[in-house]
Parts: sequence; structure tokens; C-alpha cells
Amino acid sequence: MLRDMDWQETTALLIVAATAVTLAWTKLRPRKFSFRRDAHCGCSSLSSAESQPSIVFQARKGEAPRVVIKMR
Repeated sequence: MLRDMDWQETTALLIVAATAVTLAWTKLRPRKFSFRRDAHCGCSSLSSAESQPSIVFQARKGEAPRVVIKMR
């Protein structure tokens, strides 16, 4: 089967195989510990969300659009 393929088919098969190995590796490898993903209380996400500003875009029909930036 491999002897009947030309170089383009072989290269395409190698690319598909490398992609499959990469996707399998990302699914099977152990992940780093993350409070946001692994802890169910969400404690770490509260402190990081409070320090970031939030931007709100408001637009209504017939009115000028507004951009509101809230610093927390």
C-alpha cells in the first residue's frame, strides 16, 4: 500500500498522522493545576476579576452610542 503512493500522498499522510498524535497528546497529558479549573469554589477568579476594569458598550436606536469604562 505505501509503495503505491507518490510523495504527495506520503507527505499528506505524515501531516495527518502528526496532527493525530498531537491531538492525542494534548488529551492524554497531565494538566497543570489551576484553581479556576480544578477548585469548585472559584476563589482565585474573584480576586483577579475585581482588579480589572470593565468596558460596557451601550447603543440604542436613535441615540448616540456610549462607551462606559468602570474602574473597580
